[in-house]
Amino acid sequence: MTSPAPLPFVLAGPVLRRLEPQRLAIWLVGSQPSRPDFLIDHPGITLSLHCETIAVGERAFVHLLDIQFDQPLPRDVAITYDLLIDGQGIADWAPHLLYPGASRPSFVLRERLDHLLHGSCRKPHHPAADGLLCADRLLLACEQPQQRPAVLLMTGDQVYADDVAGPMLRAIHELIEHLGLFDETLDGALVANGAELYQHPASYYHRADLLPAQQSNETLRERFFGGKRKPIFSSSNADNHLVTFAEVMAMYLLVWSPTPWTLVRMAMPAGLTDQRQARYRHELPLIEGFRDGLGRVARVMAHLPCLMIFDDHDITDDWNLSAQWEQTAYGHPFSRRIIGNALLGYLLCQGWGNDPDGCAALIAQCLQPEQDRDALIGELLRFQGWQFELPSDPPLLVLDTRTRRWRSESSLAKPSGLLDWEALCELQQALLDHPSAIIVSPAPIFGVKLIETVQRVFSALGHPLLVDAENWMAHRGAAQVILNIFSHSRTPGHYVVLSGDVHYSFVYEVLIRHRQRSPHLWQVTSSGIKNEFPRRLLDVLDRLNRWLYAPRSPLNWFTKRRQMEVVPRVPSHSKAGERLWNSAGLGQVFFDGQGRPERVYQLNADRAPATAFVRRE
Repeated sequence: MTSPAPLPFVLAGPVLRRLEPQRLAIWLVGSQPSRPDFLIDHPGITLSLHCETIAVGERAFVHLLDIQFDQPLPRDVAITYDLLIDGQGIADWAPHLLYPGASRPSFVLRERLDHLLHGSCRKPHHPAADGLLCADRLLLACEQPQQRPAVLLMTGDQVYADDVAGPMLRAIHELIEHLGLFDETLDGALVANGAELYQHPASYYHRADLLPAQQSNETLRERFFGGKRKPIFSSSNADNHLVTFAEVMAMYLLVWSPTPWTLVRMAMPAGLTDQRQARYRHELPLIEGFRDGLGRVARVMAHLPCLMIFDDHDITDDWNLSAQWEQTAYGHPFSRRIIGNALLGYLLCQGWGNDPDGCAALIAQCLQPEQDRDALIGELLRFQGWQFELPSDPPLLVLDTRTRRWRSESSLAKPSGLLDWEALCELQQALLDHPSAIIVSPAPIFGVKLIETVQRVFSALGHPLLVDAENWMAHRGAAQVILNIFSHSRTPGHYVVLSGDVHYSFVYEVLIRHRQRSPHLWQVTSSGIKNEFPRRLLDVLDRLNRWLYAPRSPLNWFTKRRQMEVVPRVPSHSKAGERLWNSAGLGQVFFDGQGRPERVYQLNADRAPATAFVRRE
């Protein structure tokens, strides 16, 4: 199928990515390769522009603009910019990116990282409103440049490659045809290539049946306790798990831009059972509601620098949870290809803009005319540079807790540590002698003790996949080292850990017991952007955690954090002493001059007043 009308040149973007005093990275995807002209409205600043372009389809090209300034940009002032394509600016080809009264978008380079937004877990078909719309409402209310957040941090699960609604998958397939996204052969699969996959009877709602087999022709859905175990592609909602690189790229376009939606109709695919048709009709208004907010989401990403890091759903649920998982998943060519395709999508759409220099070697391989996909995937799986730093004040350190894992030495089935020894040593070196620091860890370092205990029990029984046993305390070595880093005399006096992942929000203050001049830590967790924890279950777990792990409870001495005093901040809207806040939205943190979080809020996607996390009197 070919689009009857000419395609818009820009399909997604511009998205502001890494911003430094003399450098700006901008990401966009066009239907043609081009070198846009970048204009900045500030006299006396000259610039050089390097644009790298990677074709992902006949009519789809990923661009990264790397803009270098000859002198530092001014701080705390609104700097308007434009991208000229064939003589036309953003106001001509993307007017939805402009705020009322503006003729061009703008950005602000903040003097200090004293105000930021953060969040994770944005699932398009979850019934909650999109939390990124909170950022748009915030920018609409900003009257002065100094009121803008310095950065929007997306701390994991920017896309759900393993949990896709039927209408979203239908839109993905229509967009693949419109843009001519490249097909690929699928070794070890029941289908020869992507085109056969899209037409296969199991393509919608039955993809678990197509997942690679282990031995004896068994699928990866092993059985235990007489029931079904979660598969290696282990989302319990893997019915529409993305497989091809074309599907991954189409997903990114559809979650970040309203423009591709003008090319698709989401007509129900043929051959669905009555039950699947009912599910499709249930999901359709959820996806349509998500689509309708994308113009404002894209506007935010054109005005705020956006930094990102993956978590499991960007690739697949329980990605690298244990050494046993890795052996099974990477030992089959089909499952290895599925993981590699998602990781390649992450490189082009997220990682590249985070750190253009760090990803340069991988991008060079993507640019090779006769690219060997399997060789490229091998390089992606071996790459150890996904973590990155921003030399802000205070410094920002973003951790890769997915690919540099500390594998269990006692059992391949036990959960791996979230960082291995080498990565933890690098973290400690990066922190030395800083008065303060902000650390992004997709999973909370200081989590809810009861939930971690439940995960530990299931792990001891040999079933960590059942409860997603991915927390810092699940691996003794990683837990001990990270806690030792925090207590080291030369690590920062004040540092904040920003996390997501868990689908609820909370704030803890942490002190080391019996230490004078103890480092002061804060665990600030915001999740999800468009996802929530089952409400009744969370209420029960929150209440039990307060009872079982009260300050004087002897159970605290059986935790790895017994040498630390953890003091929760209470949500301002809590009715019965709850410490966990369950509402889709975005976290907002204000820092004082010493890098301490003086105000922490959860901006609620349902437009309820912002929830403040306050000290209990």
